[in-house]
Amino acid sequence: MTATVPAAPAATVSRPRLLRGLPWLVARQHRATALGVLAAVAVGCALILQQRFELVGILDRAGWPGKEPSHPVVGGSLHSYMTLGLSALPMALAVFVGAPLISGDQEQGTAQLVTTQSVTRRRWLLAKLAWGYSLALLAAVPLALLHTWYWEPHRSVMPHQWVEGAVFDNTGPMLPAFALFLTAVGVTVGLLVRRVFVAMTATFAFALAFEIGWDRVRTGLAPSRMFTHPLDTELPGRLSEAYELDRWVGSADGRLYGWGSCAEQTEAASEACLREKGIVDNVIEYLGYDQMPAMQWTGAGILLTGTVLLTAFAVWRAGRRPL
Repeated sequence: MTATVPAAPAATVSRPRLLRGLPWLVARQHRATALGVLAAVAVGCALILQQRFELVGILDRAGWPGKEPSHPVVGGSLHSYMTLGLSALPMALAVFVGAPLISGDQEQGTAQLVTTQSVTRRRWLLAKLAWGYSLALLAAVPLALLHTWYWEPHRSVMPHQWVEGAVFDNTGPMLPAFALFLTAVGVTVGLLVRRVFVAMTATFAFALAFEIGWDRVRTGLAPSRMFTHPLDTELPGRLSEAYELDRWVGSADGRLYGWGSCAEQTEAASEACLREKGIVDNVIEYLGYDQMPAMQWTGAGILLTGTVLLTAFAVWRAGRRPL
C-alpha cells in the first residue's frame, strides 16, 4: 500500500510594508487625517501650477519683460485664495494635526492602554512625533517649492513685496519651518491640557498671536542698510526691490532730520527751511532683496530651534509623568 504524503501548507506571502510595528500602527490610526491633509496639498499644488501657467501666458502676450503689462496681471480671487491658504497651512497643521495627536489618546485612554503594554511612553511619543512632523513636511515642502517657483521669476508684477508674510513666510525654507514649529506647539499644548477641544482652541489662539508677533520680528532678521542720494533725484534702479524701513533728510555734515521737517505750506518757505538747515540729501534705511535668503534661513533657524526645544520638553515630560 502506497503511503500518501500530506501536501505542505501553502506558504504565506507577506506583502512588504514601508512601515512596521509601532510607526505602522500610528500611521494607520491617523490615516484619515493624513489623507485629508494630502488631498488639500494636492489641490494647493494644482492651484499654484494653474496660476503659474496662466500668469506666464498673460505676460507673454503683454511682451514682458521687455514691456511692462498695462494693468495688474495678478491679485484676483484665485491668487488671493492661494496666498491665504498657504499662510493658513501651518496654523491648520497645528490645530488639526498637532493638538489632537497626543491629547486625543489621553482623552480616550488609548495612551495609557498602549504604554502599559510592551511600549514605553517615550517610544510611543517619538513614534507619534515622527508621524506628525513627517506629515507637516509632506504638506509644506512641495507647496513651498512650487510657490517659490511661481513667485520668484515674476516678483516684479506681484502685488506683495518680498518682505511681506504672504511671500516671505510662504517661500524657501520658511513654510516648512513654520509648519514644524506650530505642529510642535500643538503637540506640546495637547500633552499639557489632555483635552482635544481645549488643546485645539489654545493652539489656535497661540498660533494666531505668534503670527501677528512674527510680523514685527521679520524685518529684524538682517541688519538694515542706509543709502543717501541728493534731493530731487530718484533712487537708483538697483534699489527698486528694496524695502524701505524709514526715511530722513540730511545736511551735508551728516545731521538727519525728520522727513517732514521742511514740509512748509508754501514752496518758498520750504526752500528757505532747507537752506537754513543745510539739507541737501534724502536718506533711507532699507532692506535689500539680496538679503532675503539669509533672512529666511535665519528665521527658519529660529523656528527650528523652537521646534527642537518643544520636542525635547515633550519627550522629557512624557518620561517623567504618566500620560
